[in-house]
Amino acid sequence: METYQTGQHFISASRFGVLCLQRCSSTRLGCNKWLLDFPVLCIGEEQPKNCFTELQVLKGHFDIVRFLVQIDDFRCASAGDDGLVLVWNVETGERLQELRGHSQQITAITTITCKNEVTLNTSLITASSDRSLSLWDPDTGNRVQTISDLHSSVKCLLVLERLCVWLSGGEELCVWNRDFQLQCQRPNHRITALIELPKNYIAAAMDKKISKISADSSLSVAEIRCLSDHQDQIRALINVNDGLFASGSHMGELILWNATEWNLLAYEHILWEESQDYNQTEIRMGAPKPSEMSIQHLTTNGNLILAAVGSGLYVYSVQTRSVVAYRKVAHDSNVLHTMLLSDCELMSCSEDGSVRMWEIQDLPLPAEPASSGFFGMWSFGRSNKQSGPPSKKVIDIPNIRMLELTGDLIGHSGAVQMFVSFTEKGLVTCSADHLLILWKNGERQSRLRSLALFQKLEERGGL
Repeated sequence: METYQTGQHFISASRFGVLCLQRCSSTRLGCNKWLLDFPVLCIGEEQPKNCFTELQVLKGHFDIVRFLVQIDDFRCASAGDDGLVLVWNVETGERLQELRGHSQQITAITTITCKNEVTLNTSLITASSDRSLSLWDPDTGNRVQTISDLHSSVKCLLVLERLCVWLSGGEELCVWNRDFQLQCQRPNHRITALIELPKNYIAAAMDKKISKISADSSLSVAEIRCLSDHQDQIRALINVNDGLFASGSHMGELILWNATEWNLLAYEHILWEESQDYNQTEIRMGAPKPSEMSIQHLTTNGNLILAAVGSGLYVYSVQTRSVVAYRKVAHDSNVLHTMLLSDCELMSCSEDGSVRMWEIQDLPLPAEPASSGFFGMWSFGRSNKQSGPPSKKVIDIPNIRMLELTGDLIGHSGAVQMFVSFTEKGLVTCSADHLLILWKNGERQSRLRSLALFQKLEERGGL
């Protein structure tokens, strides 16, 4: 067994082909110096709520891996700047297929399900900077369809199952049928994100505005209305539930929208603030860098919205339309991807190479002077008007809770771009270090290995 050191863990390579993470003593590894050099959160040696104690490194890419997409209960696909799409078995870590065809980086990837009389077949659609689109069969690795010589590269993809079509967005908006035949095309859009809304409508993020686009059964698209309440570029756009969707901007604006009435329901402006004098009651604005307050990612479970804001995390309640928990500095660098596991558990990954697990706890914040505590770090503005951001700050947010660090997954040496959870089968992460890591529940894996060993002994008549 070979042992490696990474961060606050030893990694042991076992004969089973997996890596076992063992919590290490900070004095033995010299972690004290490491913590002094980098002012980060330290969870300590024991992480009882972190079940991911084994990892398996998956190699195959030659450049930054930016995308992961779940194909089914045991397979996922990865894609990135090398133009490759790799299909993996998340139970064994086996590389099942290697999809080659794009000559430049992948810019978007999604799944599309085709129904026949007997089964459901899931295919992959990829877009690339080589200005092409491809349809892949993940079972065989074959490229079924391809469209080349597009006017520009595609930035986002959206499948509309109800209409049996899919859309590509970028410099132009295109509607395609399942046979990769172009049905409709609208130029001059600069679309960065697409989501499906009720009644065959689509919301498209275009710079600072959101356009409502109709997509009817005739497979034509038409812009119906435009929302222009954001003051900066929209960085994230998500569906919350059947009646709501949310967007986040580069300057920290989080807006909750009514998907049917198409109006603004709630507005939050997240700003870092620095107090100049603890004795002053007035909260003065500092000069935050744009990256410190930019919303890089949004995710939701229908009840809560989790926003990645700079290097921090911000949890917003859809029901009460208020902040319920926050962590100003959750990572050393910008948070790139998040996930709500439940109403009290969440995960995040960052440019600093870490993946962290959090728990929303009903603990009061430490008593601090008003000018240097919670409101010395955040500013929350609310408005129910559509005329633009409010200027008034809310100075009292009751029942605020803490985000407590419960797990720190250290394995990547580059920025972790995103992750996909396969529940009890594990967690898959991808990174700028060209690697994927399959994080596994150590106790579950130990039970499975013991069971496999007993079965072999029984077959050989040893029991």
